[in-house]
Amino acid sequence: MESYAFKFMSIDELWNLHEQVISTLTDKIAAEKATLEERLYKIDRASNFIRLDRVRRPYPKVLPKYRNPQNPAETWSGRGKQPRWLGAQLRAGKNLNKFLIVRSSTETRKAQ
Repeated sequence: MESYAFKFMSIDELWNLHEQVISTLTDKIAAEKATLEERLYKIDRASNFIRLDRVRRPYPKVLPKYRNPQNPAETWSGRGKQPRWLGAQLRAGKNLNKFLIVRSSTETRKAQ
């Protein structure tokens, strides 16, 4: 329908057209909402199934590998993000091997 056709329509005809458009849009929006809710339900059900079924395996305790000589309580296992104290020391020109924790062979066997 071209826009100039609306100029020649009566108010009652325009109002009926308006109601038809509103009715059609309402039906289409309700159908689309039902489709989306069904998809969301399926996704939620699948994600709950995966979460309940998946059990994280136990990891052995990791011993610290590096120690801060200025504060012996600060240690790092060599995994994950590098601690700030170690990063600062490396930027100062020190070698990573300087911070290694020396263990006897009996200590390493006990940890395993």
